[in-house]
Amino acid sequence: MTTQQDSQTFHKWQYDELDDKNFKIRGCTIFFIIVLFGVIILTTLILLYIRSMCQSSSSASATVAATLSQHVQVFARPKGLDLAVINSLPITLHQWSSTSAEGLECCICLGVFEDGEKVKVLPKCCHTYHSECVDKWLATHSSCPICRAAILVDSLV
Repeated sequence: MTTQQDSQTFHKWQYDELDDKNFKIRGCTIFFIIVLFGVIILTTLILLYIRSMCQSSSSASATVAATLSQHVQVFARPKGLDLAVINSLPITLHQWSSTSAEGLECCICLGVFEDGEKVKVLPKCCHTYHSECVDKWLATHSSCPICRAAILVDSLV
């Protein structure tokens, strides 16, 4: 009897292996794997398309930016004065005056003017600065630090 029970168990086990329920689960699993694979391929294709569109638009925007920067450079204000213009400004020696309450310090370095110091008086607005301070300023700007009056080359003659 034990061999008969063993053979029935063996046949039962084989029959359970080929049961429809197990086959449906395997069929659903294969279906989900195919769907997942399709989603991965579709996502990859969409990302590649977006990447190619971004690269073409970035090259187009780079062209627009280059053209725009060329036009901006045409209309940009000058950064500073030439060294020759800065050196042509007259240098004077500061003398303390009891009648002059204005101009006791350089507004760039906030240092007090001492008697005999080299100062520059800007021609258009007559503001006074230490020579070294205003030279550094005028190398990067073309106007007075206080009133922003333009330093014109014609006014230096």
